[in-house]
Amino acid sequence: MILDTWLTERTGHPQNPVFPTRTGRALSHDALQRRLAEHTTTAALACPSMTTKTISPHVLRHTAAMRLLHAGIDTSVIALWLGHEHVETTQIYLHADMALKEAALARTTPPDTPPGRYQAPDPLLAFLEAL
Repeated sequence: MILDTWLTERTGHPQNPVFPTRTGRALSHDALQRRLAEHTTTAALACPSMTTKTISPHVLRHTAAMRLLHAGIDTSVIALWLGHEHVETTQIYLHADMALKEAALARTTPPDTPPGRYQAPDPLLAFLEAL
């Protein structure tokens, strides 16, 4: 993995920033955004569809979290990885992901259930109307 190689080459301490400036300090958010914009522009030459995408450090962070979630990683582990103080903050990813919701709903439907809207039988409807 490229990041592993970079971390090995820089021989820094775990507290050191992953992306340092020339003086060894952490890149500012603006500097990181500028570098990401440069590389996004370069990447768009090979993949023109990237020009229609919004790519920011936050989007990359969110994408990484969603990929971990789709890989079955527990939300408490994702919360630690993201540095969230509370696991509840990470639950937002679950609420935002329609694919996970659809998969959960699919697991609740018996396999032999025909597709379509449920039609209650007449005796059940009569019972409910009598309530």
